[in-house]
Amino acid sequence: MLDLDMSPYGVFVWSSWGISAVALAAISIRALVAARRWKRELTRLEEARK
Repeated sequence: MLDLDMSPYGVFVWSSWGISAVALAAISIRALVAARRWKRELTRLEEARK
């Protein structure tokens, strides 16, 4: 069985998991936004070159 009771450490462990998940999601979203911006800039530069 899965035992998720961590007694006195539960608050620390679960809050750490939550903060880590939010940080990873934010980093991933930021990378996707930057990639889209770079792609638009590349397209703009390639069009200006023609």
